[in-house]
Amino acid sequence: MTSSASPTTTTGTTHTTSNSPLPSQSQRTSEARAAFTATLTSIGTSLDSDLQARASDIHSNSTAIAKQEADVLKQGAALKKESNRYQKVADESREKLKEIGDIQNWAELLERDLLVLEETVRLGEDGRREGRKSGGQVRRDGANGWH
Repeated sequence: MTSSASPTTTTGTTHTTSNSPLPSQSQRTSEARAAFTATLTSIGTSLDSDLQARASDIHSNSTAIAKQEADVLKQGAALKKESNRYQKVADESREKLKEIGDIQNWAELLERDLLVLEETVRLGEDGRREGRKSGGQVRRDGANGWH
């Protein structure tokens, strides 16, 4: 009797049956270990490529952020310079307003002095008129002739 291998099909899978002995426990353990290691290696490779891509993105983002930081610092310095310029303009304007206030005070003093002079001239002219009405002599220098 000669034994020959004959294929048998069960649920779509073909198995070969033979009279050869079944694999030993150590051989099955070794095969399971190899399959498990291959699965872990596959998962590790997949995770490693994801992590490598993320690390690359982080590195390129870090470069972009460093450039943006330099731009912000540059713009901050320019803003400080412009702010100082505006502060100078504001200080100069404040000084000019103070001068205008001083000029206004000076003009008010002049106006008051002119009002006093005007009133003095008016009183002097009224005095001349009174002197003429009463018959007193009015001298050319503005003094009346009463003694």
